[in-house]
Amino acid sequence: MTSLSGRLSSTAQFLIVVAVVVECLVFALLSPSFLTVNNFVNVALQIAIYGILAVGMTMVIITGGIDLSIGSIVALSGVVAAGLLEKMTRQPSLGTLLAILTGVGIGMLSGGFSGLMITRLRVPPFIVTLALMTVCRGLAFIFTGGFSIGNLPLSFGFLGRGHLGPIPIPVAMMALVFLGGYLLLSKSARGRYIYAIGGNEEASRLSGIDTRRVIQQVYLFNGALAGLAGITLASRLGAGVPNSGLNYELDVIAAVVVGGTSLMGGSGSVAGTFWGTVFIGILNNGLNLANVDPYTQKVALGVVILLAVLLDKMKKT
Repeated sequence: MTSLSGRLSSTAQFLIVVAVVVECLVFALLSPSFLTVNNFVNVALQIAIYGILAVGMTMVIITGGIDLSIGSIVALSGVVAAGLLEKMTRQPSLGTLLAILTGVGIGMLSGGFSGLMITRLRVPPFIVTLALMTVCRGLAFIFTGGFSIGNLPLSFGFLGRGHLGPIPIPVAMMALVFLGGYLLLSKSARGRYIYAIGGNEEASRLSGIDTRRVIQQVYLFNGALAGLAGITLASRLGAGVPNSGLNYELDVIAAVVVGGTSLMGGSGSVAGTFWGTVFIGILNNGLNLANVDPYTQKVALGVVILLAVLLDKMKKT
């Protein structure tokens, strides 16, 4: 069993890449429109928001935590940014800058609150972020009165619908976030602390790591990315929608787990999360093109998550 565990651990990255390739081949056979440039661009745009969120979630889960609030933070950040833009129609460029800063700031405030509750008051991450998920969603509906905020300036639309050459802005942002996350986790002392805390928080504290500060920073960073994702989504939709981001946390956690990050903490990688995000994105896209009903799609996603968790258990045996 030990040798099997070693083989599974050493080939985890290879397996997810192979799974993506097999997935593409299957859907190419099921739908002639799957292997087209337009469809791959569509998939990239679909996973851009999830990818931005998944980088922060990877770090949270590696520390042994969880964050169920990111979908609601996406909504709250988006509607507040849209509301600010609506009030600054005479200065659209300045309004866009302030909206972006405000959206990211709301995300950081939310993430910072979760981090403080978890580290200072020792409230379990599941409970804190579950409560924050409800609070942020409620605030989004209170702020908008239950209606979307539209008529946003064109300068704001560039963030979600613009291009850098042939590359959509959200995809470029996702790539930069993945690169930053990779460098932080793999090439910095802070990244080593994150892994150490997930492996054994008490041992990390005794070795001199300021575990509270590191965990707070992880949740702060995760919140900032949720805020960034929120304003990007609002820009892409052309409106602040209080119901946006609904259940995003489930798909993001699925992508992180499928990418090989252990829910027990201490192991995982941004590279694995990237491939997990691609896998989930292609799965949803391919099933849609194959005219599979949404309920069956949920079943398929649940089976994939379960298999990923079982694989993680086998690696640790």
